Amino acid sequence: MTLVDADTVLETELRGLRQRRPEVAGGVLAGTDGLLISSDLPTTDATHLAALAAASFGLGHRVADTVRHGEFQESVVFTARGCVVTYPAGRHALLTLVTGARTDLEALHREAREVAARTGSAFDQERSAPVSMPAPDPRAPLAMRTPMATLPGRTPNAPRATGWRRPPI
Repeated sequence: MTLVDADTVLETELRGLRQRRPEVAGGVLAGTDGLLISSDLPTTDATHLAALAAASFGLGHRVADTVRHGEFQESVVFTARGCVVTYPAGRHALLTLVTGARTDLEALHREAREVAARTGSAFDQERSAPVSMPAPDPRAPLAMRTPMATLPGRTPNAPRATGWRRPPI
């Protein structure tokens, strides 16, 4: 799956979800590392929301693990105008939905978990697909390494700046 495929999968799934649930204003598919995969929100909001969704997922996952109440299912942030809900989407992605104030969360959870499972499944298949790397040319020269002391702006055996100490371990 390429980025275009992720956009297509998310667009198709979100279009269907929005037809059934018009209170959904937009969505973001992000990696669990917080990097944006696909979105139908403005770019600046989507990039930040992807990172925040990963942080929310990490915290929610940790809380669920700590209290031993099973797997993390979703995190919900209520706002004055609605809510933002993040669902795990497969093993490596998160689906985050922005909704309006009058949202039936139970109905949304049922449908959104299915959408998250389908989009996450497509993304997981891409991540698990073997990547074919071209075979290296055996006659190519080996890469040269540059010692740190010869990098520009650094003089060999120069004294370290004063005032900084390595913290104790």
